[in-house]
Amino acid sequence: MKTLYRILFGTCSALAILSCSDFLEPYPSAIRSEDYILSNPTTMQGLIGQCYEYMSKNYNNNEGAYLDCATDNAVRTSTTDVIRRFATGITSPTNDPFAEYWERDYEGIYNVNLFLKDNHGLNMDYMLDDRLNELLKKRLWGEAYALRAWFQWDLLQKFGGRGTDGRLLGYPILLEPVRIWEMSPEEIQNITFERNTYEECVKQIVADCDSAYKYLPIAHRDFLVENPDDLKVLGSLNWGRMDGITTVAIKALTYLTWASPRFNPEGDMERWELAAKYAKEVIDFKMTVDNVSGGFDMKKGVDWFDPNNPEIIFASRYQSSNDSMEKAFMPGGFQGDGTMGATQELVDAFGMADGYPVGESPVYEYDPANPYENRDPRFYSVIFYNGRTVTTGATNIPYTFQMWSNGGKDAAGVSSKNVWTNYYIKKFVYEGLNWSESSVNKMPHCKFFIRWAHMVLAFAEAANQVGGPNHQIDGLSAKEAISWLRSRNTYDGDEGIVDDPYLEEISLAGKEAFDKFIRNERRIETCFEGNRFFDLRRWTTTLGELNREVHGVAITRNAADDYTYDFGHVVENRSFTSAYWPIPYKEMLSVNGLIQNEGWESWQ
Repeated sequence: MKTLYRILFGTCSALAILSCSDFLEPYPSAIRSEDYILSNPTTMQGLIGQCYEYMSKNYNNNEGAYLDCATDNAVRTSTTDVIRRFATGITSPTNDPFAEYWERDYEGIYNVNLFLKDNHGLNMDYMLDDRLNELLKKRLWGEAYALRAWFQWDLLQKFGGRGTDGRLLGYPILLEPVRIWEMSPEEIQNITFERNTYEECVKQIVADCDSAYKYLPIAHRDFLVENPDDLKVLGSLNWGRMDGITTVAIKALTYLTWASPRFNPEGDMERWELAAKYAKEVIDFKMTVDNVSGGFDMKKGVDWFDPNNPEIIFASRYQSSNDSMEKAFMPGGFQGDGTMGATQELVDAFGMADGYPVGESPVYEYDPANPYENRDPRFYSVIFYNGRTVTTGATNIPYTFQMWSNGGKDAAGVSSKNVWTNYYIKKFVYEGLNWSESSVNKMPHCKFFIRWAHMVLAFAEAANQVGGPNHQIDGLSAKEAISWLRSRNTYDGDEGIVDDPYLEEISLAGKEAFDKFIRNERRIETCFEGNRFFDLRRWTTTLGELNREVHGVAITRNAADDYTYDFGHVVENRSFTSAYWPIPYKEMLSVNGLIQNEGWESWQ
């Protein structure tokens, strides 16, 4: 009997057998025959279930919050951190912060391809009851296509770019499980994996989404299941797994990126139209179907500690009783690690309480001596700033942030666990936690990969590109969509921007002005979620637009509650050598046919 092995395209390249002795890894944890895996319903379901385990479960990693430290949103505290080295142009092949994501995505694709090969997953009998067995088979079959679309979209977003040959390239499309152990040495040496064009990758992702949609329920909700007996395999017990509406959202995100300036040099407007269309489909579902039985309410703010939050379209499996985000973001004085700090640029992106940009409000005058007064309500649920007092723990222990350089406990340089920018991150932080208490109250954490707000932002950007702020697509305009986000409650549950005259003013200024406005809204809404780097890249066409100084605030305490703020304090100079991520160096060495992204010529 043949032994089944997972061919890890990245962990040890499928073609690197001459230099890697462990390129064949038993699946799932012990050596089992391929016949056994493909004939056992438990292990066949395991091929699909394991794919969800490959996905990040939180934001404290290099594809989440830390990736914002390669943008104008944040700065990593450690001067030797791999993301900080990437942002300052000194990344080396031995310190590639992104190689693991290439490896992970191809692991997932391999599992799915094995499940799909020769209809193995569809021909399997999983349950004795014929009806339930057919329902489960269809669901798993649809999940397989959806998961392959997801991993491919992840590869395209992360590693897609202009190759050293001048073409826009994606990733090598693999639709078959690679059985390298069946190949002769001569066959292995001659095999080639080339990167497909960007367009070919988009079409494959869309095709897989369409295939998945045919088999999947539109969403995993009990109220959508007509036969109560079907709840044994359908409905909310599958929350967190791929469903039909998620595949529509993946298409919206794929088209949004493909429509953007860097990846759409011809200015193909149909891509924007399709991005808007698919995003609107998801929005409609959330607002007309998913709001049933006390579900989704667009006025409510996001609860980051609720893994069943109705805001979610697709999220990771959650970690219960978890304090990793609090540990990452809180300062050393609060027993945190202060791993990254928000920039002055991000703080300035938040306007005033009436929605106008800083310095433009007819009602609220901006005071540099009191810079955090009368700001956009959303600001207070995202940033910890000097003088901010929060009540922590079950016993409401107060903690006041002190970021002044002459004696403040949370100031830059006082501790290796204090941020350099003098702005700490509140988003994702549960204030009911305090490690000094005998019983530490921790909350669940997970990663919201796609949520309603993401679709609103995608629709607004795309619809504005098609026809301007007030142009309607399927009954909705970009202006109306953005108004929903600005007026909804903050992450803390406080009221958003209720009266919004600035929105009316900027909507009359035309498409270009409104596009700039939408980009700022997107920055505010998605900060620290790992989106900003990819947004900046797809919006820009030159490196000069990425290579800029980022700032923090230098604070001097003059007297009690009297401070001098220097907002021009340079913390870091960005020096990117490429707008793209590199194809992992070991893959370039091991795999015939791969073309590196431009700017990484030395990694090939």
